[in-house]
Amino acid sequence: MLTHDASGPDGMPLRVTVLRNANGMDVTFMDLGATWLSARVPLSDGSVREALLGCATPADYLQQSAYLGACVGRYANRIAQSFLTRTQHSLTPNQPPHQLHGGPEGFSHRRWLIVSQSPTEVRYRLHSPDGDQGFPGNLTTDVHYQLTDDNALIITYQAETDQPCPVALTNHAYFNLDACQGDARQHRLKIEADHYLPVTREGIPERGLHPVEGTGFDFRQPKTIADDFLKDTDQQTVGGYDHGYLLSHQGNHLTEAARLWSADNQLSLSVATSAPALQFYSGNFLDGTPARQGTWRNYQGIALETGFLPDSPNHPEWPQPDCWLQPGEKLHSVTRYQLIPA
Repeated sequence: MLTHDASGPDGMPLRVTVLRNANGMDVTFMDLGATWLSARVPLSDGSVREALLGCATPADYLQQSAYLGACVGRYANRIAQSFLTRTQHSLTPNQPPHQLHGGPEGFSHRRWLIVSQSPTEVRYRLHSPDGDQGFPGNLTTDVHYQLTDDNALIITYQAETDQPCPVALTNHAYFNLDACQGDARQHRLKIEADHYLPVTREGIPERGLHPVEGTGFDFRQPKTIADDFLKDTDQQTVGGYDHGYLLSHQGNHLTEAARLWSADNQLSLSVATSAPALQFYSGNFLDGTPARQGTWRNYQGIALETGFLPDSPNHPEWPQPDCWLQPGEKLHSVTRYQLIPA
């Protein structure tokens, strides 16, 4: 573990952890936001390629609002009107009148405790008190990052609560498999989903799930993201892709949800998850986000966030597991991001 002179909002030094596998791949994290900072992968030609958008220093993450690599909660994605109809709780809005990614001081803004670490894994823990950002119940969350020798980062989320509360945890990494150069819409993408969720300009569901068939949202066969970009009214509403997909294969076991290929075909990413949904975001509002050099541009990174559909706490009719965690239950969700050189 390394400490940096820069400090977090609490005035304490930022703590950075680097994991390495037997193949020479390394991934880097910091305790603020349990944030994934970097993923460097050796290619077959002997070069090492960075696959993750990031900032020049850990301190620069305090100056961005794109949630780069952060662990997001209590509820990743949007909750309409910042209100839980099931329990009549008003939440703290940060995209008024709605709440996004857990509120203005959600988990991505918090200092996580490093519970344990080794050369290939690190475990973080966070306690969120009753009423935090308006959510009911005392919630304890663990996030475990494990780097395997087949270049997979396995993220395991666990949580417990003493009151019924919606919980959806995700990592908000942005991928650009072309060494973070150029427009990520030149990547090819496949998503294992037959339905997506249309949303308003504010990202709030405006009608039920819609078939991908015959739309630009159909990624059941690999295609270049740019091919059908802004083809549909539903894309034009939010400036690109920023939509939840209901995954075709649901269950408690890991199933591939998406696959992404670099434009030069030298690197691919497999995303497998036990979660029921995937949010595909094409980086429509990345302009000005601090980069390792200069700033990132719109569409320079692709986010593939596993979890639940937006506003799921208020939509029990959708065909996915209940996102409400009950006292006595233990949330257990796993996502695997595997980087595969050609």
